[in-house]
Amino acid sequence: MYIINDIVKVFEPIKTVLTQPNLTFSRLSYDTRKMHTGADSLFFALQGQQDGHRFVYEAYQKGVRNFIVSDLALNVENFQDANFIWVKNTLRALQSLVSLHRNSIQIPVIGITGSNGKTIVKEWLSQLLKGLKKVYQSPKSYNSQLGVALSLWDLTNDYDVALIEAGISTVDEMHYLEEMIRPSLGIFTSLGPAHREGFVSKEVKLAEKWNLFIRSKKIFVPSAQVLNEYLSNERIVSWGVSNTDILRVLAIHSYELYTQVHLSYRNYDFELSIPFIDKASIDNALTCVLVLLEIGVSIDIIRDRIALLKPLDMRLQLKMGKNNSSIIDDSYSNDLASLNIALDFLNQQNQYDKKKLILSDFEGEELTAKFLNKLHQVLSTVQLDEIILVGGRFKSMVFDFSRNIHVYESTEDLLSNLSQLNFKDSVVLIKGARKYKLETISRLLTEKSHETILQINLKSLEHNLKQYRSKIDSSVKMMAMVKAFSYGSGSYEVANILQFNNVDYLTVAFVDEGSELRRSGIKLPIMVLSPHESAIDDILEYNLEPEIYSVRILKVFVQYLKNKNINDYPVHIKLDTGMHRLGFMDNEIDELLLILKNQKEVRIKSVFSHLVGAGVESLKDFTAKQFLQFNSNADKINTALGYSFLKHICNTSGIVHHPEGHMDMVRLGIGLYGFDMNPKELTLEQVGVLKTTITQIKHIPKDETIGYDRKGLLTRDSIIATVKIGYADGYSRRFGNGVGEMEINGQLVQTVGNICMDMCMLDITDIEAKEGDEVIVFPDMALAAQNIGTIPYELLTGISSRVKRVYYYE
Repeated sequence: MYIINDIVKVFEPIKTVLTQPNLTFSRLSYDTRKMHTGADSLFFALQGQQDGHRFVYEAYQKGVRNFIVSDLALNVENFQDANFIWVKNTLRALQSLVSLHRNSIQIPVIGITGSNGKTIVKEWLSQLLKGLKKVYQSPKSYNSQLGVALSLWDLTNDYDVALIEAGISTVDEMHYLEEMIRPSLGIFTSLGPAHREGFVSKEVKLAEKWNLFIRSKKIFVPSAQVLNEYLSNERIVSWGVSNTDILRVLAIHSYELYTQVHLSYRNYDFELSIPFIDKASIDNALTCVLVLLEIGVSIDIIRDRIALLKPLDMRLQLKMGKNNSSIIDDSYSNDLASLNIALDFLNQQNQYDKKKLILSDFEGEELTAKFLNKLHQVLSTVQLDEIILVGGRFKSMVFDFSRNIHVYESTEDLLSNLSQLNFKDSVVLIKGARKYKLETISRLLTEKSHETILQINLKSLEHNLKQYRSKIDSSVKMMAMVKAFSYGSGSYEVANILQFNNVDYLTVAFVDEGSELRRSGIKLPIMVLSPHESAIDDILEYNLEPEIYSVRILKVFVQYLKNKNINDYPVHIKLDTGMHRLGFMDNEIDELLLILKNQKEVRIKSVFSHLVGAGVESLKDFTAKQFLQFNSNADKINTALGYSFLKHICNTSGIVHHPEGHMDMVRLGIGLYGFDMNPKELTLEQVGVLKTTITQIKHIPKDETIGYDRKGLLTRDSIIATVKIGYADGYSRRFGNGVGEMEINGQLVQTVGNICMDMCMLDITDIEAKEGDEVIVFPDMALAAQNIGTIPYELLTGISSRVKRVYYYE
């Protein structure tokens, strides 16, 4: 607990209004969507893609009475029992408070940075130290300017050691993180290409990352990843193949499932087995070995524990469950911070009314009264219909809230009683420490499919949304296109994320798409493109807003509403300014106005049109003509009707290339999923990755043929892999006979012969691969589309519904 009056000076305030200076707080809040009770919170009005000052009233309604703000024009007269502190920068103020908190921490703090491997090294060190030390770690990949602050806020002296990640994307960022973390020991994992656009050279990038270690007593590094001038520093403790490395790699032998490493540590030779064969995992494991040796863990213990390391799936996954359910699988680790994050994600899901939690015991954590109180607070943030606890220690716990609670001694105990539990019509979060192996529960509750999946990164979708929001004014609304099954990426799963991120409108192509979203709990306004008159009943039942594109459909809709005695139903008027697909032409505007002025059944919510070539430089003059034509007709409608409505014309390309046309709202489509006509303006992330596996490998001699019609003639002795994807999955026959390329173990291979309905064949003669290996179907989706004369839209929307969608949130 902190008293607001005691910490005011930390913020170097510009102005204060302290009506209750002795109020206390224990939580830091910045997002009202994740806030359930704010009575013990200090709210920071952060300014990023959205202005946190817009949510001050909502935070106040949720109980917050302590606010850190920067907008001097903010009127606080209606918040008479609240404290307000004005600062220059609210994020820096938050970091200053966390730095103050860090002053109270006496335990060793290990700061981890690098281009890649930060989270893996952190998680593995935490695993390896379980039972030896009580370890605190930053949750998931919380390594940003905000993430580090939130991670450190929950750190107390109840732990033996803390592992904190630090990530940067440009210069002049690390010193803010260092001031908060102040690591007594430092780990540098690697120097790679990640975020290279933010640095002029790798030397500048390394120097910036190195700022994390200015107060560290020791810095653990792989010597091959650090420039020579850094290695001479007396604080460096390195591993590598050089005689100067403290931990020397004498030999490495890779086998099918593991790697045997011969090492020398301070002239003592030993061997150990690392249960991985890829270089990145071996490097990360050796970094962990070096750290453990230097903090006094014995070689015997290290040898035993390293051999048991497992690959980490750091992604919280959303899967389709059996019996009409959704399964959130977050079963790789368990601590209060990551549990809180997972519960936030659970709370975003609206597709089913019931929310349930399967939670394991907290490995390595003493169930003290203090810890149990925190656990109770975290569990109280979500309205859970049922809690299933796994672990004998839970049996002695007393919960003072009325929930349907079951306690099982072990995962095996839960498995034997699983049939007695009902997960129908529920969203189920499975959260557990690795030793409890709750992934077995997840597999039993999840719908099965063949081994071709479309992995969809919901965090990347959020990232792309933020990228486009950075291009529009805060007053401009955002409409997100989720038609065609969200460009192949899913329906309610994507819509839930968009709703959580406060987009203003969703758009679907057909009424049944909109009705499905409504049945899944989506409450945002939904515009329906090209509605059919036979579906008007559903439009009204599910509160959908139709696009009106012709006199005929307008008359039908107005008459239907008149028969139902309904007035002022929201509609969207589509104008044709050059696409010549749907919409009112110039010569139809007068007839449109005549109908609109003589009825009261519909009210225009927006008037819009569609750009023909917003991203094409040669069509710039035509686009300008579209703007003029649209504004002229929209103004004519506005004048005739005497009331205002939203105007919008910019699609994905228009958002970037034509800021003059943003008007009241923009429509984000394919860009949301990571594709744009000219991506140089933005840093987009591909949301969906289509993956399959190798089913069988065959050695086929020269002059044999592969596949139907003997199209795949071999010109050499070849190794052929059959993979589980074909044209029924959406992998076009046009990709056959070497046109298509897939990626196996980081290497590109080509198709051989014609594409079959359910499978296709690849030439893997020149690479190392085995049956069961993962295959990335489109290593470069834009290039793949280009190679068959189409666009990424077609590839995305063409992925069959039988391909299982697996959603994850990093």
